[in-house]
Amino acid sequence: SINIGRLIPQIVYYMYSYLKLVETGKIKENEKINVSVPSGNFGNIYAAYLAKKMGTPINKLIIASNQNNVLTELFSTGVYNSKRKLNVSYSPSMDILVSSNFERYLYDLVNQDQNRVKDIMEELTNKGSVFIKEVLTQNDFYADYCTEEETLQEIKKVFKEHKYLIDPHTAVGSRVYSKYVQATKDKTYTLLVSTASPFK
Repeated sequence: SINIGRLIPQIVYYMYSYLKLVETGKIKENEKINVSVPSGNFGNIYAAYLAKKMGTPINKLIIASNQNNVLTELFSTGVYNSKRKLNVSYSPSMDILVSSNFERYLYDLVNQDQNRVKDIMEELTNKGSVFIKEVLTQNDFYADYCTEEETLQEIKKVFKEHKYLIDPHTAVGSRVYSKYVQATKDKTYTLLVSTASPFK
């Protein structure tokens, strides 16, 4: 997840997905979309952020977390806290307390101040928690999480309504997207990223 070689193709598939949505008439050219991504290590959602910075018309980046909701807390309160129990979940790729790609976004967030990034990450390592005031002023990301019960409910709901079986990671992204719509009333066309096979 931490290798930049993994992020590059992920950036491309956000661009490709946008072009396919235009091509199939789902959206108009230059119409903005939202993106909901099951997130633990922050790599996939960061790729979407880079695609947005490179010109892909993306509005809101929805960070969907499971019960290990470190990123939800971070983007809601500015506190990055790894001093907690790691819960084993149905979506194990998101069972993470320190997101390995967050430093890349942090570097951009603090205006490429390397010393500030170093100080923040050292405080997180040494104390297990750090307050990052700059997170509270950003407008690109929305973060929320869902419980294990909600994950199972979402798999059942999607299968019942669409006859499509989603994996637990994708279910987290789908459920958090629903929470986002409830909270914001934003009906922007949204790309829900499916990050694993239900048979994996």
